[in-house]
Amino acid sequence: MLDNLGFAVVNFAAIFFVVDPFAVIPLFLSITSGDDDAKKSHTALKAAIVTTVTLLAFAATGSLIFRLFGITLGAFRIAGGILLFLLALDMVRAQHSRVRVSPEEQTEGVEKEDVAIIPLGIPMLAGPGSIAIVIVLMSHARSSPVQMGIVLGCVLLTGVLTFLILRAATVLERTLHQTGLNILNRVMGLLLAAVAVQFVVNGVAEVLPQIMKALG
Repeated sequence: MLDNLGFAVVNFAAIFFVVDPFAVIPLFLSITSGDDDAKKSHTALKAAIVTTVTLLAFAATGSLIFRLFGITLGAFRIAGGILLFLLALDMVRAQHSRVRVSPEEQTEGVEKEDVAIIPLGIPMLAGPGSIAIVIVLMSHARSSPVQMGIVLGCVLLTGVLTFLILRAATVLERTLHQTGLNILNRVMGLLLAAVAVQFVVNGVAEVLPQIMKALG
């Protein structure tokens, strides 16, 4: 029971920190500035649903992607860890991350009619980093149906919290201001960096025997 509880806490923190709905608040407020509360709530809900469905889809099909391209879990852990570390580094520096979305993609997305899907849902919330982490976590949990359910539950909980945070974006920005949001993102970035390093360490541990065997 305690092992599963610890597993749930670590997985939820990893997924939530990568999705990082707090980082999306400035963009959300900018593109919904002329909308009433009902439309803002609808946009927040749709963005959260798109994020959740996208991450659940990749969590369910991640093993198929591995088999299709002949990728080992260790190799994907290393690649995902590097990607997450780059994202975490930008979060710690309170900078806009091109790992999450480029300025060109953001500008093009804002001009679209349905901004809840692009750029809010994809790739701001469900971007390369969050997709990579759910695939790795789900692959790690495949030996235990309980842990697989925990990972999926963490994705759902992250989706619910994403909706609530975006729905309260105006209040949060007024309360925390940009400085407060930056501090929050820095703390989350620091924790995410530790997760990223652990991903790389685990990946190297899995890949190293294969490398030694090939060299020998």
